[in-house]
Amino acid sequence: MQRRELLAASALALSAASNPAVAQARSYRVAVFGYTGRGNYGHDLDTVWLDVPGVQVVAVADPSEKGRAATQERIKANAAFADYREALTREKPDLVSIASRWPDQHHDMLLACAEAKVKGVLIEKPVARNLVEADAMVAAAERAGMKVVVAHQSRYSPRVAVVRQLLKEGRIGDLIEVRARGKEDARGGGEDLMVLGDHLFDLMRHLVGDPEWCFGRVTQGGKPVTRAEVRPGGEALGPISGDNITATYGLPGGVTGHFGSHRAKAGVGKRFGLTLYGTKGAISLSTGTLPPVWLLEDASWTLFQDSGQWKPVTSAGVGMPEPLKDASLRAGNRLAIADLIRCIEGDGTPVSSLRDGRAAVEMILAVYESHRQGRPVTLPLENRKHPLELLT
Repeated sequence: MQRRELLAASALALSAASNPAVAQARSYRVAVFGYTGRGNYGHDLDTVWLDVPGVQVVAVADPSEKGRAATQERIKANAAFADYREALTREKPDLVSIASRWPDQHHDMLLACAEAKVKGVLIEKPVARNLVEADAMVAAAERAGMKVVVAHQSRYSPRVAVVRQLLKEGRIGDLIEVRARGKEDARGGGEDLMVLGDHLFDLMRHLVGDPEWCFGRVTQGGKPVTRAEVRPGGEALGPISGDNITATYGLPGGVTGHFGSHRAKAGVGKRFGLTLYGTKGAISLSTGTLPPVWLLEDASWTLFQDSGQWKPVTSAGVGMPEPLKDASLRAGNRLAIADLIRCIEGDGTPVSSLRDGRAAVEMILAVYESHRQGRPVTLPLENRKHPLELLT
């Protein structure tokens, strides 16, 4: 989607909740799948449907009786079920939100949606715990012709569209490298890699392209991790390891990508995001619907030069006031749903596709695979099993 088209879609979706004249061309039946106490409903992947004209929320599925009743009332669902399979059979939804932040049920839910001939799915990230699950999800969705949009809200940000245009125009010259860091809170290291790294790697691919190789190192207490340091991740993420992770990626055009996360005692969250460095300047940004974005037109990449100063970037351009007011992730979800319906009605490819979601997981697991082998590994990965399950 071109920047002009994305901005138009952004304005349409962001205004839909307050403008009853804005409506989808068709009516859709929607079901929402979550699990109160085990991932809940992600970042408003349930309530966002209240903002979308032309849809009817026909069901919520949640194994928690208390959570199910509360969610049914919250999203005004016609019916509520303990089992998502029963919701699919009885209500026959056209669209489904696989909303739980915990990814342990994503695989089974998505395969059930494909079998039930659901037209489209909005799914929380990370899409899967490993590549075996992700591969099966992609195959099932494509066999069924089911459109799947991953809730990577940054892909739909009109500010990120401006960043893409600035890169295309050569505003920071030839791109040299990209540096990303996680939130580095109590999850710093392995959990940060999986939870927040997913957003950063997706954004790195969206802005620069697919990596060709990865070289990663994972340590715990300053020592390379072994099988003894592998532990179950919080939020049913699957196995994780390490309190300090560094990774380098070979990106298109000779660009080098970097990711780092450690369990910080200071500066938690302040470095979260990524910075793109070019021969003429740099662009720094975080993630979200309207993330902070800054442009530095100075080849030294530093504020200590008279010629250099960071300029704010909005959806209207460099140094311009921001015309959009809603920066919530729910607003980003509205953009994702608009894209999902556009793809269903026009048979297009989503801006944030299931293949994109799998690619982000692959960049994560490439770190562990490289650590396991003690050398750079090429992408796509030959090994589709979780590398930590093979670590000695």
